[in-house]
Amino acid sequence: MNSSTNRIENELTEGKIYPSLVKFTIPMLLAMFLQALYSGVDLLIVGRYAETADVSGVATGSMLMMTITFAICSLAIGVTILVGRKVGQKRPKQVGMVIGNGILLFSIIAFFMTIVTVWKSDYLSELMHAPQEAFAQTQDYIKFCGWGSIFVLAYNLLGGILRGLGDSKTPFLTVLIATIINIIGDYILISKYHMGAKGAAIATIFAQAISVIITIILIKNKKNLPVDFSIKNIEFKKKIIIMIIALGIPIAIQDLLVGLSFMVIQVLVNSIDLVSSAGVGIGEKICHFIMLVPSAFAQALGTFVSQNIGAKKYERIYKALWYGIYTSVAVGVVMAYI
Repeated sequence: MNSSTNRIENELTEGKIYPSLVKFTIPMLLAMFLQALYSGVDLLIVGRYAETADVSGVATGSMLMMTITFAICSLAIGVTILVGRKVGQKRPKQVGMVIGNGILLFSIIAFFMTIVTVWKSDYLSELMHAPQEAFAQTQDYIKFCGWGSIFVLAYNLLGGILRGLGDSKTPFLTVLIATIINIIGDYILISKYHMGAKGAAIATIFAQAISVIITIILIKNKKNLPVDFSIKNIEFKKKIIIMIIALGIPIAIQDLLVGLSFMVIQVLVNSIDLVSSAGVGIGEKICHFIMLVPSAFAQALGTFVSQNIGAKKYERIYKALWYGIYTSVAVGVVMAYI
């Protein structure tokens, strides 16, 4: 590894803790802001150019898809942590093995997720108690998002790998491009072609697909990443798969429970009337903005802690944890007031 590679590692394992943590967190915060904006734009454009039934369909369908996606993609944090640990230990070949097994695991998950969401979209819409007037729109949204499951999971996995390597800027750049494409796609498909909820789903998946392609191109052009990876690394290693799942499962369960709580609210409100269903869906999008800073620090600390565990610099871990808590609480107080 050359000096540029060492510089990437040392940003998190050496030097002043708070500045390096904030520097690493800011691109992640901006990326998460764009992701929250991403889904919010769907509702904004649908609300302006389509019917209330389409708003309800997007709100209900996106709530279900986000819950499933967040829970599954939380497993990617297991990849992030394991990659970060191996980077801290300066073992590029083992980093490549972790990445290869992560790709294999998520390819299998994406296959089954596609089958369930596409062929059981009607059952999932019933499970969400989609209002009768918006049932077809909800089913369309779930089905078309289901077809693009592979791109959604691939984007989150690639982002997790890059963050584990200490690169939070590339995921921000790709989500910025995806957001712009999504907005353009929403406007064209919904306002020009009147495709409603179906158009919102297609625009979202197309944007995710483009972001995956761009991410892969950017990764291939990076020459200083602390990893030794080849196609041969994509082979089943039981020990690595178990470690990824063991590290990711606690976070996946946490995200699943949070998502389920929002889903229960959406299901209950869907039983009231169409307008209430659309309104709660919009309100829940705002909640994602409120939680941006603590969520960004949580992801950043995952990489920071794992790299410093690998480098056996434990004092930095505890200091970084408290810096993250203090900053998140301070911002939380401001957001509560607003």
